[in-house]
Amino acid sequence: MTKAVRFHKTGGPEVLQVEDVQVGEPGPGQARIRHTAIGVNFIDTYQRSGLYPMQLPATAGNEGAGVVEAVGAGVTLVKAGDRVAYTGQVGSYSGQRLLPADRLVKIPEGISDEQAASMMLKGMTVQYLIHRTYAVKAGDTVLWHAAAGGVGLIACQWLKAIGATVIGTVGSEDKAKLAKAHGADHVINYSTENFVERVKAITGGKGLPVVYDSVGKTTWEGSLDCLRPLGMMVFFGNASGPVPPLNTGILAQKGSLYVTRPTLMTYTASRADLEMTSKSLFDVVKAGKVKIEISARYKLADAAQAHRDLEGRKTTGSVILLP
Repeated sequence: MTKAVRFHKTGGPEVLQVEDVQVGEPGPGQARIRHTAIGVNFIDTYQRSGLYPMQLPATAGNEGAGVVEAVGAGVTLVKAGDRVAYTGQVGSYSGQRLLPADRLVKIPEGISDEQAASMMLKGMTVQYLIHRTYAVKAGDTVLWHAAAGGVGLIACQWLKAIGATVIGTVGSEDKAKLAKAHGADHVINYSTENFVERVKAITGGKGLPVVYDSVGKTTWEGSLDCLRPLGMMVFFGNASGPVPPLNTGILAQKGSLYVTRPTLMTYTASRADLEMTSKSLFDVVKAGKVKIEISARYKLADAAQAHRDLEGRKTTGSVILLP
């Protein structure tokens, strides 16, 4: 038996319950891991609230790191004793679990379990967004909403390493300082400033080639207005709620814009893409170009409080649970 944080109905953080669950032996293609650290992400709250529908009851969480305890028949990618990490597999809020072995990646020397658990989803998200969804080049100017969040702080550092000019939005002066310290060239406090007007001023009215928006409802229209003709709106989250239905004619009116709603699951569906994406992340962290900062650690049993703090915008950087 192991402890797991589960929910039997959707709702607020209070629906999360700590329960005993049975973990069996790994079957063909599976590995059993013992978690040493578990990542907490906004997608966890979307699933818990019902914004992203799930089959219930469910164990919360999508990311973790730990040690392989046993493997099933046919598994050659990992073995007992390996330090491994993963993301995109629902059910990480637990002490132990079974996983498809081909979704695990080995954690290299120089990366801690806590770092790995807190950066797989966020860091690999940044990797595909800035290298594949829109390939940012040195000299590009980009807008990144929620620049002081877990994904945003990684993005600011990585974009600066590429040579881009980074405009970041935040919701407070403290978060503005944090984003600036992590590489943002221009920081806009959208609670006191009009980010569209600031972007136009910064770009001399030309607009941007790309906007990365994980906020959603409250920033959607403004983000479109920040783009230059043929610019790309990369919409990858709903922190402020879902966006309203889109009249695609608006994209023509605003300059033949592109809009995409990418997911990490699609971009790492193949083993080759998963290995490439994770290696790119591990390499940039080991090189010191991107620092992974864990701002808060909670006990597994305090997962509900972690969700309250995340949704209440009380956290910055990465948040983890410790079994």
